[in-house]
Amino acid sequence: MLSRTAENLFWLARYVERAEYIARTIEATLRVTALPAAYVGKSNEWESALLTAGVSQSFFDTYAEANEQNVVEYLAFAPANPSSIRNCIEAARLNSRSVRTALTGEMWDTINGAWLELQGVWSKGTSSRDELARFLRFVQEASLRFDGSAYRTMLRNDAYWFSRMGVNLERADNTARILDVKYHVLLPEEEHVGGPLDFYQWSSILRSVSAQTAYHWVYRETLKPWLIADLLILNDSLPRSLASCYGNLVRNLDQIGVAYGRQGPSQRHARGVRNRLEHSNMNDIFQHGVHEFIQEFIADNARLGEIVTKQYLT
Repeated sequence: MLSRTAENLFWLARYVERAEYIARTIEATLRVTALPAAYVGKSNEWESALLTAGVSQSFFDTYAEANEQNVVEYLAFAPANPSSIRNCIEAARLNSRSVRTALTGEMWDTINGAWLELQGVWSKGTSSRDELARFLRFVQEASLRFDGSAYRTMLRNDAYWFSRMGVNLERADNTARILDVKYHVLLPEEEHVGGPLDFYQWSSILRSVSAQTAYHWVYRETLKPWLIADLLILNDSLPRSLASCYGNLVRNLDQIGVAYGRQGPSQRHARGVRNRLEHSNMNDIFQHGVHEFIQEFIADNARLGEIVTKQYLT
């Protein structure tokens, strides 16, 4: 496969996954800000949404205040934000056009249809929370259709493996960032763990990664920060956990290595991160510091993206 084709497939999957994640972040923030002030507390949930998306600095270069209107506009539609939903879907379509023959009809129809639908929303805007909620649900459903189409219709060859690498690399980064913001930023210092504010914020985090039901199935307890961290970091059975993402990344990279007849630095790096996750437990992570652990993981994950790019995509 040409490196250019592999790169298009890799980034196509990443942009679709990122658009869904931004939509989930906005949706989760809307849920929390809709609560009475006594539950929302003193924290600025819209500022935390920017931190979660990793665009806080660029946002404040343009806007003076992180309120609902400004943040939704920036995260969903702003041309100046490379990670806005609009730009992600547009970039996904551009990448999919470049590798049209490597995609199945269902995958192309999903991306092209999402882009066409986006033009209508972009032209008329979302004037109410109901319209915004429908738009966010549409973005999530488009991502799910694309992911399902890839899983059910693509040949299991290098095109599929590069696509899945993009999904899992992006998903791992998203899960790590939203968990880090919760532990390091969201909860005000004077708010004790287990209070009403803590409960609703943790609920919003679980909803944003589709893990609220999974949490109760696995632990059968009320929401507890250390159990939620365990689910999102170490539990292989949750598709969005860091451990699950890296299990998939190791498998995808190994399959590419076998197909191309050579292992390389990306396989070794992914295996190293996966081994660290396998041999970690929450007691050690809490002793070391959850923020420090996640920051180290985010750096390792970004490093894997650089290694994959150098090894396969250039």
